[in-house]
Amino acid sequence: MAESTFDVVVVGGGPGGYVCAIRAAQLGFKVACVEKRSALGGTCLNVGCIPSKALLAASEKYEEAKHGLAKFGIKVGGVELDLPGMLSHKDKVVKENTTGIEFLFKKNKIAWLKGAGRITAPNTVEVEGIGTVTASKAIVIATGSEVTPLPGIEIDEKTIVSSTGALELPEVPKRLVVIGGGVIGLELGSVWGRLGAQVTVVEFLDRILPTMDGEVSKQMQRILGKQGMTFKLGSKVTGAKTASSGVTLTVEPAAGGAAEEIEADVVLVAIGRRPYVAGLGLDAVGVELDNRGRVKIGKHFETNVPGIYAIGDVVEGPMLAHKAEEEGVALAELLAGQAGHVNHDLVPGVVYTWPEVAAVGKTEEELKAAGIAYKTGKFPFLANGRARASGTTDGFVKILADASTDKVLGVHMVGPNVSEMVAELAVAMEFSASAEDIARTCHAHPTLSEVTKEAALAVDGRALHI
Repeated sequence: MAESTFDVVVVGGGPGGYVCAIRAAQLGFKVACVEKRSALGGTCLNVGCIPSKALLAASEKYEEAKHGLAKFGIKVGGVELDLPGMLSHKDKVVKENTTGIEFLFKKNKIAWLKGAGRITAPNTVEVEGIGTVTASKAIVIATGSEVTPLPGIEIDEKTIVSSTGALELPEVPKRLVVIGGGVIGLELGSVWGRLGAQVTVVEFLDRILPTMDGEVSKQMQRILGKQGMTFKLGSKVTGAKTASSGVTLTVEPAAGGAAEEIEADVVLVAIGRRPYVAGLGLDAVGVELDNRGRVKIGKHFETNVPGIYAIGDVVEGPMLAHKAEEEGVALAELLAGQAGHVNHDLVPGVVYTWPEVAAVGKTEEELKAAGIAYKTGKFPFLANGRARASGTTDGFVKILADASTDKVLGVHMVGPNVSEMVAELAVAMEFSASAEDIARTCHAHPTLSEVTKEAALAVDGRALHI
């Protein structure tokens, strides 16, 4: 290693870490990024966001070719699944993205230190196989998260898999049981369901997507049920026995009651993720963690140890790649004396099932709990011309606005391409827009985004097309 002294050393090359490194380099800092994977991009690009979206897109096309084209007057016969080809597509997409980050590192003169990093002092990182590097300005902990294990259920990535193993199944299971009705479980369940698996979702709570707006949860359970998923809500898995024929799960009511057994060829454990701090040496240097194992930080991402900062999944907040990226940029700018900032109240959340789910701001449940009076405007995709033309009419857009000021407080969407549509609302809310502001903004016709305009009009009871 030619260099051992840097201004900023980022530990972790995922979305938060690599983006922080790039922005810091743009601002004139000498930067190194410590990453032990063989490819940059962290969980998101290697075994998370990107490969899952590649499989979601591919499985959607397969489903449409097999069942969804006749209504458009297109006759298709002999549609066959080429699973190795689909997985190859996924791997190609991952490779293109990760090598793209390598190019960006070279372009910005960022040193990639390939090895596991351990912080040994407030300005020192020991990199396995390389040696010691120092950071004169900051060490940034951006090590992300890992799969949360389920006690008593051993993941072997063959018959009992994590999200990582669910991206590599060599054949379509006849029976797939997903433990966890959150984003990851529903997305990967959708992939294998479209390809022919019988999917059962076991969720401890009484609804799927438990962190999202209640109406969204109900609508998505109905839609996914029509697609073939079955749900066992208010249930917990207490045991698993593996055999050559598959897995036998023991499932009990969460509130107590008689147990039952469920047979599966493959079980996906998707009960969430936890901060990854193992082997970082945080105890030795005195970095404090909270009661959930997250690195404790102040408003400028600083830990209790001067010179050590943390961002992304390893700190409080939603475990989302875009949240980590925004924090990485903000921290780099703060280190340069600029006014870096992240509005954590307006981090969009998306579920990439079909239809998609997207949300930003407060849910109805949160507003009620806070005692905030609000108005609701809702408009269905069924009444939208573009949605009808494309045959994608499931879902709605719901806008929640302050009852007295009309300021938009939350937006919740179920429908086609709402992952793209939510950005308009995030921008509007960042500028404290009212529902009236959105309602009076001209939206192109015919577009799906007209549903947003109509929902904003509906806040005042004057939707035009329903």
